[in-house]
Amino acid sequence: MTFSDKPDVPVFTGPPEEIGEIEPLDFLVIAPHPDDAELGMGGTIAKMHDEGWRIGVLDLTTGEPTPHGSETIRRQETDLATAALGLTWRGNAGLINRSLEPTLEARKLLASYFRMLRPRWLFAPYWSDAHPDHVAATQLIEAARFWSKLSKTDMPGERYHPERIYYYFCIHLRLAVQPDWIVDISDQWSRKKSSIEAYASQFVAGRPTEPPTLIDRLRDDAAYWGRLIDRHYGEPFATKEPLAIRSLRDLF
Repeated sequence: MTFSDKPDVPVFTGPPEEIGEIEPLDFLVIAPHPDDAELGMGGTIAKMHDEGWRIGVLDLTTGEPTPHGSETIRRQETDLATAALGLTWRGNAGLINRSLEPTLEARKLLASYFRMLRPRWLFAPYWSDAHPDHVAATQLIEAARFWSKLSKTDMPGERYHPERIYYYFCIHLRLAVQPDWIVDISDQWSRKKSSIEAYASQFVAGRPTEPPTLIDRLRDDAAYWGRLIDRHYGEPFATKEPLAIRSLRDLF
């Protein structure tokens, strides 16, 4: 891909009340920074797209400043990644990178997005992380989910409560995590890889070029999770609440 490629859906950067009429999303992935959704669950996003689900990503910040990026570059890279994954909707909440906190103002903003987009499920960063923005994002998402159902409020949209929150792994700790389930992304790995490589300022520029590169290590991580489920590649997920299944066939 090149910077001339454009997603079908441009990144929305206005206030939630300007979203307008939109068919409710099936899933909304909330990311502290552009690239976190791709790193944590880019293959699953592509898989859900292939299965016909309506899926959006809401980046909470621009991710800037970084050593090799700028807000213009990151917007271009986000366009590329969005095109690679085929998202239904993408937005940026305009919160401040490196200063992300679960404040009441931020909670109200995020709850307003939930009321306007009406996703059935939310995906949040795993709750344990060395990066303060990631920890704050998860706290914010959990609180905003509750607030989105409040009545007698000046938040836009009708009161709404997403059914579940699930957690993806995009962490800055060397944890031997034990996920609750792993998604087979063998057929989607190449698109996940493309969506990550779109963020060249973050994962290519200024990094060693001799193997194993960062992309090589990410491939190896995906292969590890895939091996645990007897597949080529996988992505792990966690939940704080029990999962419900209708049949034991759902375990296969």
